[in-house]
Amino acid sequence: MRSTVELKLTGLADAQAFARPVHPSALTPAGIVKHLTAVERFWFAIDFAGLDIEWPWTEEDPHGGFPIAPGDTVDGVLASYRAECARSREIAAAAAFDDRARSDGMTFTLRYAVAHLIEETARHLGHLDILRESTDGQVGE
Repeated sequence: MRSTVELKLTGLADAQAFARPVHPSALTPAGIVKHLTAVERFWFAIDFAGLDIEWPWTEEDPHGGFPIAPGDTVDGVLASYRAECARSREIAAAAAFDDRARSDGMTFTLRYAVAHLIEETARHLGHLDILRESTDGQVGE
């Protein structure tokens, strides 16, 4: 499923990936992948593993919107997503499904985090399907 997320941006020019093909929505294909990158970091690295790393969202956008920053590119967005997914896989591989989150105040298990990320990724992959088809007509995997 994660590779399908990448596929939805692959082949789009920056202008296409950052366009808003579904009006009046502010969603962009690249913005969704940036959001998924942050969600991976938040659930696996920060909350589950308890790593002291940069928070993925800003004070202005504490709930993890879909912002595009000046200078963002498709290659950069995908590289960040791939790196965060790799870190998530490493964290999950080093734990058991019934292990509890290590971050203060967190009581969920790895199993819960994995199920949540499957749900979150699937939801946004549906958004990517719509945006990609609206952008250049490409459908399917």
